[in-house]
Amino acid sequence: MQGGVGDFSTQLGQAWVELGHQVHVITGQVEDLTLASGGAAPHPGLVVHRVVEGWGWGCWKQVLATAWDVGAEVLNVQYQAAAYRMHPTIHFLPRRERRPPVVVTFHDLKVPYLFPKAGPLRWWIVRMLARRADRVILTNREDYSRLVNEISRQRLSLIPIGSNIRPGPPSAYDRDIERARWGVGREDLLLGYFGFLNESKGGEELIQALALLVERGIPAHLLMVGGRVGSSDHTNRAYAARVDRLIAELGMEERVHWTGYLGEEAVSAGLMATDVCVLPYRDGVSFRRGTLHACLVHQRAIVTTRPAVPLPEARHGETMLLVPPRNPVALAEEVARLAEDPALRVRLEEGAGSLAAEFGWERIARQTAALFRRLLESE
Repeated sequence: MQGGVGDFSTQLGQAWVELGHQVHVITGQVEDLTLASGGAAPHPGLVVHRVVEGWGWGCWKQVLATAWDVGAEVLNVQYQAAAYRMHPTIHFLPRRERRPPVVVTFHDLKVPYLFPKAGPLRWWIVRMLARRADRVILTNREDYSRLVNEISRQRLSLIPIGSNIRPGPPSAYDRDIERARWGVGREDLLLGYFGFLNESKGGEELIQALALLVERGIPAHLLMVGGRVGSSDHTNRAYAARVDRLIAELGMEERVHWTGYLGEEAVSAGLMATDVCVLPYRDGVSFRRGTLHACLVHQRAIVTTRPAVPLPEARHGETMLLVPPRNPVALAEEVARLAEDPALRVRLEEGAGSLAAEFGWERIARQTAALFRRLLESE
């Protein structure tokens, strides 16, 4: 499935299998299925059950029946509202009787759609899911600080995500050839963006910054690595159309290059071909973003936006460059600074690699498995 939750589940599941655990994935019947590995079979240790006909009312029966059939000790819900088509049903799963212990991993705290003018009820239903779950995992400090006053600290854990793409381009990879595929020369400045277009990710500011760089005489290009809109959030399509219109208005059609959805090796090749990764998140940089982790693990120089809460790891000038959100002028200034200062670019690349080491999948898998073990021992 195209999207961060599918990639996260694959990477975490593989890491658990490598630690000796038995892992089952219970998921939906997706018509536009595209294997994240580019068509290869899933990891041999992962057993995938495509039994959920839809995430509406009644999906509990399919989920719980499968969980009991395989003897699941813990049911770990990977929560993101868009992954469940914005339907509220999944929030009621912990209220069901005869279920295994439920641990909810919140990839974000965005609320589902209920009905027009639902207002506070939408947050209430997310909070109910957290309160009814046996344990809750938050992937970032922003969400942890929001929930810590809602439920006891003993039931909360902060466990990060890692990169959904491991470094490893095709065996015959050549950086100059990869850049030439997109009409980018050795002396050009190639900006990279990875991830779906989404309102929160600042695609419009990215295009505006590119135009400002070109206006300054910098031979800049932009490589949009991966799929455009993904499988879950349908609002992405409307936002992608807005970005397309802006590209045309600013005359950037010849400088913006789209790879389309790719397998892991091809994504890695695209990222390694870039000079600077630009991630202008409108809500500030956060370690809940798999796209950020992918750029870190590929040791790219990163320009992104200031975090909404203090993040000691996001050190300006050491692990990344930080600018105010929604500010294409500041974005272009910092990218231009990197173009003119190769030593700074190298320092940021080294800083990104050091930071990426703190978010390895084996470490994440061990932390999560230990949480499950403590939960089972307390039952």
